[in-house]
Amino acid sequence: MEDRGLLIKAAQDQLLEKAKKDGVETAWDRKEAMKTPCGFGSAGVCCRNCAMGPCRVSPTPGKGVSAGICGATADVIVARNFARMCAAGSAAHSDHGRSLVLYLEEASRDGQIQIKDEKKLMAVAKKYSIETEGRDVYDIAHDIADAALNEFGKPRGNLIFSPALPKKRKELWDRLGVTPRSIDRDIVSVMHSTHIGCSGDAKNLYDMAMRASLADGWGGSYIATEISDILFKTPSPVQTEANLGVLEDNQVNIILHGHEPSLSESIVAAAEDPELIALAKAEGAEGINVCGMCCTGNEVTMRHGIKMAGNFLQQELAVVTGAVEALIVDVQCIMPSLAKLSKSYHTKFITTSPKAKITDSTYIEFEEHRPYDSAKEIIREAILNYKNRNRDNVLIPNEKSKAVVGFSTETIVDALDTVVNSNIGPMQTVKPLADVVVSGVLRGAAAIVGCNNPKNPHDTCHVEMIKYLIAHDVIVLVTGCAAHAVAKAGLLLPEAKELAGPGLKTVCGLLGIPPILHQGSCVDISRNLQIAGELANHLGVDISDLPVVGAAPEWMSEKAVAIGTYVVGSGIDAWLGVVPPVTGSPFAVDYLLNKMEEDYGAKFYVEADPVKAAEQMVQRIEAKRKKINI
Repeated sequence: MEDRGLLIKAAQDQLLEKAKKDGVETAWDRKEAMKTPCGFGSAGVCCRNCAMGPCRVSPTPGKGVSAGICGATADVIVARNFARMCAAGSAAHSDHGRSLVLYLEEASRDGQIQIKDEKKLMAVAKKYSIETEGRDVYDIAHDIADAALNEFGKPRGNLIFSPALPKKRKELWDRLGVTPRSIDRDIVSVMHSTHIGCSGDAKNLYDMAMRASLADGWGGSYIATEISDILFKTPSPVQTEANLGVLEDNQVNIILHGHEPSLSESIVAAAEDPELIALAKAEGAEGINVCGMCCTGNEVTMRHGIKMAGNFLQQELAVVTGAVEALIVDVQCIMPSLAKLSKSYHTKFITTSPKAKITDSTYIEFEEHRPYDSAKEIIREAILNYKNRNRDNVLIPNEKSKAVVGFSTETIVDALDTVVNSNIGPMQTVKPLADVVVSGVLRGAAAIVGCNNPKNPHDTCHVEMIKYLIAHDVIVLVTGCAAHAVAKAGLLLPEAKELAGPGLKTVCGLLGIPPILHQGSCVDISRNLQIAGELANHLGVDISDLPVVGAAPEWMSEKAVAIGTYVVGSGIDAWLGVVPPVTGSPFAVDYLLNKMEEDYGAKFYVEADPVKAAEQMVQRIEAKRKKINI
């Protein structure tokens, strides 16, 4: 199979050279201008939580200033900062979930918001003990919205968890005192406890960070995935294309970037409106080409096959092509630099959410009570901008790859039923998956997630890690920017089975699937939790006993810190390819990399070399198999 890595890099370098010629800067330029990062910040020992400071304490015990003005030690300051990162990351993903629940409230049979997956609706209704017999699906949907909203701010009790959560894991959380109560409450508790004059105990702070993170993984993010499936349909495999070569010379190019699918789904639907297509042709274009970027790209590709323009570090390069009429965004992972950059080209940088207004952007608020009409108004701006494209300054790279995307948990379980010829009906059991894992046909599974980071060669860590894993019969599930990385590398194709070990290759050949399964956006890591929990329940073990691992080799955001924390808290080891800002605390390093395993049966690993990290992951998988005698 052709290795596309060099071709992809060549396309990227081509656009970076164009940016230099055009006199514009990108994230890589700003990274270089930063020179050496602040040592105190990198070690996590800078505190600015009150006006007595900022305080910078020594990351070396016994040398320099040992405590901040209030007396907080390096261990406490690092723990405070880590907990606040978890709280912010949990808030971002969980608020995404809340937005979708509020969107579901507006659903009606004769309105612009409708339910696309009644089967998923019924499954979620059962989770919340909502009566369904003989009732209208929209009445059920509104009851689900009420129940889900209550999970954000309920005054008493704990979250209502998915049946996939193993009893053993819930009992462990109860024993450790980290069982999530309500999503907002646990996030607020972290912010309160990290205020000046509150918690001065590092272990207590890590426990609170864990509880808020678990409220995200098994709460806010889980809700976001469930409601997205109800509203927009549960994904199933679909073909698409990936990389900036998906832009078109003679069409109105629209890039959707962000995270909340209410906007992107509406834009995708409205772009097919005959009135707008006619307008595009009247303006001289052959049609409208909608492409997705970052997690929004994952959302719309796995449900509609919309082409994937790229991941986080390609958002500026898309504008540099000179071929994009509008870059339409909502929330999260959007570079403010796009406002200045777009003014050097004809691109309209359109922000749509009051949560993410950006100075000098074109702000057109997406009105969720009239999503289709609102989307048409936004698209119209892009179409009318087509005539302003400077064709002498357009460079669309030739490189693009085909990909197969959209493997929901339901799809994976149903497909694997084919391998073992189970007599149990499709999408009812994880027995087929358990059988291929227990038999050793698959040694285990790895969830590769996370961002891009200019500290790493773009996409390289994702691709090299994943190639090693599949060669050792480890099936890989990808979400977020990692999914874009392997799509561009041509690895989301059935033909990629030629790079897999004999067991995984056999499974892929029987099913006609890639060895790497695209599961969606970063909130869809909840799908990873679901399948791990169901597998553990079927085998009668805890998640921490399973031969499964997770990794974020190029992480950069606070969301990634929360994700890594709830993954470990769920019992899955997590490998990080970028050193987190905790090295200034001996307690943090020892707890996160060692003693955390005593609490959760899993821990963090930090390894910048993706192949060395993958070697460790395979070793850990084999140790887990030995532990449960499979």
